[in-house]
Amino acid sequence: MKYMLLIYGDEQALNETEREHCYRESTQLAHQLSAAGQYLAAAPLHPTSTATSVRVREGKRLVTDGPFAETREQLGGYFLIDARNLDEAIAIAERIPMARRGTVEVRPVIEIEGLPAI
Repeated sequence: MKYMLLIYGDEQALNETEREHCYRESTQLAHQLSAAGQYLAAAPLHPTSTATSVRVREGKRLVTDGPFAETREQLGGYFLIDARNLDEAIAIAERIPMARRGTVEVRPVIEIEGLPAI
């Protein structure tokens, strides 16, 4: 089953050196998951200051700068993995470096027939 591991944290919490170390650790984890056949995708996101939110209401598009909601922790990246079950996905989530400073949300992915393959 596919799981999306959404990584949340205070985007101001890491200095540049800490951020680079986090990226290196995450890259190592991605390689370990790939060797185990569990890696599908992963990427950090640019800061929320670069975000754009799109809503359509009554047929009209509304585009605003920034994320959808103000929160204490911001979505900073993700891993898309293949795991046998939720317990295995949680075990992988706890290995993500930002789990030590923020939150990793584990969500099963609904696989819709007819979508392009990853």
